[in-house]
Amino acid sequence: MYRLFFALVFRWMDPERAHHLAVRWIRLTARVPVLRTFAAALLAPRHQELRTEALGLRMHGPFGLAAGFDKNAVAIDGMTMLGFDHIEIGTVTALAQPGNPPKRLFRLIPDRALINRMGFNNEGSAAVAQRLGERRPVFKSVVGVNIGKTKVVPEAEAVADYVTSTERLAPHADYLVVNVSSPNTPGLRDLQATESLRPLLTAVREAADRTVTARRVPLLVKIAPDLADDDVDAVADLALELGLDGIIATNTTIGREGLLSPSSLTAETGGLSGAPLKERSLEVLRRLYARVGDRITLVGVGGVENAEDAWQRILAGATLVQGYSAFIYEGPFWSRSIHRGLAARLAASEYATLAEAVGAGVRRDAAEAAEGAAAKESAA
Repeated sequence: MYRLFFALVFRWMDPERAHHLAVRWIRLTARVPVLRTFAAALLAPRHQELRTEALGLRMHGPFGLAAGFDKNAVAIDGMTMLGFDHIEIGTVTALAQPGNPPKRLFRLIPDRALINRMGFNNEGSAAVAQRLGERRPVFKSVVGVNIGKTKVVPEAEAVADYVTSTERLAPHADYLVVNVSSPNTPGLRDLQATESLRPLLTAVREAADRTVTARRVPLLVKIAPDLADDDVDAVADLALELGLDGIIATNTTIGREGLLSPSSLTAETGGLSGAPLKERSLEVLRRLYARVGDRITLVGVGGVENAEDAWQRILAGATLVQGYSAFIYEGPFWSRSIHRGLAARLAASEYATLAEAVGAGVRRDAAEAAEGAAAKESAA
C-alpha cells in the first residue's frame, strides 16, 4: 500500500516538503490516544528475544532511527509509535541556523538513496533543550542527541561551540553523539583527525560530567565512511584511549561510484545515504570491531534496508543498528518488518541471544584466518 502511495504521490513531491508532511502526519497520529495505541500495536509489536542492553540502557530491540530525520525533537513519540527502539535527534548546533538554501534534498530512486546538503538546519540547542525538558513522553523511548558545529563558528572555536550544546542538552540525553562527519558543514570533517578530535571529545566529556552529576551520559562519536582505513583505526584507538562509550559507523558519503540515477542528480553536492553506502559502511564496522572488540559499543548505520542488512551489521559487531533513508522508500511498516526478520534470523541461528551474535561473523573470520595461517606454516 505504501509503495503505491509513494509511487503515485510522494515521488512527485519535493522531497523536503514530503518529509515535513510525513512528520506532521506522524505527530498528529501520536497525539490521538486511541489512534496512537492502535498504531503502536500494529507497527511496533515487541519481541522479547530482541531486547537489548547497550550504553547502560535497556531497549526493546536494537533498531533505532538515525539522526537527521527529527532534527528538533518534535516527533519522538511518533517515531517510537512506528517501532523504533531508540530515537537519535539532531544534528543540533549551539546556534539556530537555517541550513543551506533549497533545493537541498534529492531522491535517487533507482539507487534507493538520498543526497542531502541540508547543512544542519535546526532551531539551536537552547530551543531543543527546552523542548526536551518540557516533553511528557507518551511512549517510553531511549533518546540520543546528536550535536554538531555551528556553521558560522570558525574551526578554532569549535570546541567551545560543542561544549555549549553539551551543557544545554546533556541533562536531557540518554546518550550524546559528537558529529564530526557531515560533509555539509565546511571544515567539519577536518575534526575527525585525531589531533583535533582528542581535545574536542575530552572537552565534551568533561562538560557532560560537569553538567550531569547524577549519572554518566554515554558519549559516542559518528565517523564518515570516507575515512581511510588507517584513520578508522586511529579513531578506534582514540575512542579506547579516551574511554568513549561508542562509535557510530557511518555517516553519509561524498562518493558517487556505481550509481544508476541520472547524472543530473548524482552530480548534486552533499552526502549520499541509502543502499549505495551499504558495502563501505559494513566494511568500516567490521574493521572497528576487529580493533575494539566488545570494549565499546558500535552502532551500525548506512545502507540498512531490511532485516538481513540489520543482521549482517550485528554479526559485524554492531550492538545497535540505525536506519533512515530506507524509511522514505519502505514506509511505516519498515521497522516492524526488520524486527520480525531479526527475530526469525536469531531463532534460526546458533546463538541463544542477540548479544551472542554481536561480532560473531568477525570473530569467525579471524579464527578461520588464523587456522589457515597455521596450516600454511605447518605445511612449510
